[in-house]
Amino acid sequence: MGPRRRRGGVAGLLAFLLAVGGGGGGLLGYVRWCEGASGERRPLTVVVPEGASGGEVVDLLHERGVLRCGGLVGRLLLAQAGDAGAIRAGEHELTTNMPFGEALAALTAPPPPAPTVRLTIPEGFRLTQIADRVEEVLGIPARRFLALAESGRFALPPYLPRGKATVEGFLFPETYEFLQEGTGAAEVIRRLLHQFRDEVASLPWGNAERLGLTPYEVVVVASMVEEEAKLARERPLIAAVILNRLARGMPLGIDATVAYIDPDPSDGLTASDLEIRSPYNTRLFTGLPPTPIASPGLSSIRAALEPARTDDLYYVLCGADGHHEFSASYEAFLADKARCLG
Repeated sequence: MGPRRRRGGVAGLLAFLLAVGGGGGGLLGYVRWCEGASGERRPLTVVVPEGASGGEVVDLLHERGVLRCGGLVGRLLLAQAGDAGAIRAGEHELTTNMPFGEALAALTAPPPPAPTVRLTIPEGFRLTQIADRVEEVLGIPARRFLALAESGRFALPPYLPRGKATVEGFLFPETYEFLQEGTGAAEVIRRLLHQFRDEVASLPWGNAERLGLTPYEVVVVASMVEEEAKLARERPLIAAVILNRLARGMPLGIDATVAYIDPDPSDGLTASDLEIRSPYNTRLFTGLPPTPIASPGLSSIRAALEPARTDDLYYVLCGADGHHEFSASYEAFLADKARCLG
C-alpha cells in the first residue's frame, strides 16, 4: 500500500475540518461517529486492488457500506491509526457497518498460514515406495512422480552426475513439511535432493577415491548396506565385505539387489528370481549394480566411506536379533551357515 501519512498531514486535515466544521466539539463528535458503526451487518467480499492508496481503500469501504465515512474524515482516521501501509491487497471477507478499527484490523491482519502435511520417507525406501507415499500424503499420482523421477532431468553433482536416468538413492529419508495443496512432483524431488546434499556435506568424501569409488558409487554401496544391515554396528562390516569382494572381482551375492528387480515380491526370492539375467543380479554378475537400490540413511553412507578394516568376504544372518556372522574364508562361512541356518 501507499506510504503512511505524516503527522503533519493529520494536523492539516484537522485544521481544514475545523475550518469547515465551525468548531472543535461538533467536529470531534463527528469524527467519533465515523469511527463507530450501527445497523445490520451483512457479509460481503471486498477486493482491495494492488497498489491502491489508503485513502482509496477507505473510500471503497465507505461506498460498499463497510464504513460510515470516507473522504477527508476517513483519511484522518486512517492517518491517526498509522496502518495504511499494512493494508493487504486482495480479497477480504468483511461485513457492512463495521467500526473503523475493526475493519482496519481485518484489512491488515496477516493471512492465515496455508495448511501443510508431513511427508515421512523412512530409511531404505526405494523410489517406488517413495512414489506411493507421496501419492498417499500429497495426492500426486505415483505414476506421474515416478515418470519424472526417472526422466533423467535431475542432477546433484558430484553425488548424482548429470545424465543419470533416475534419482534412486538420492531422495533423502527424512520427515518433510509441504503445502497440502499445490505441491508438485518436481518440488518434492528437488526438496529431497537438496536435503541429501545438506545432510552428506560433512561426510569424509575424500575417502571415496582411496576406496576406488566415485561419489555416486559410494551411494550405491550405501544402499546395499542399508538393505542388508539389521544392526547399526554391522554397517561398516557389511560395507567392508562389499568392497573386499569388489577388489577381488568376486560377485557381491547381495540378495537385496535381486529383490530390487523381483517381478513378484509377494512370494519372496524364488529359484527363478535368482536366475534373472540382469546387472542387478549380483549373484550372477560382478561389479556394482547400475544404480542404488534404496535411499540410504546417513549412517549407511558413512559406513560406505568408512568401512571396517577387515579381510572378511562373507556373512550370514544368525540369530533372532538380526546379527550376522562374518568370515574371511569360504570354509568358515559354510560352518557359520550350518550353525546359524541349520
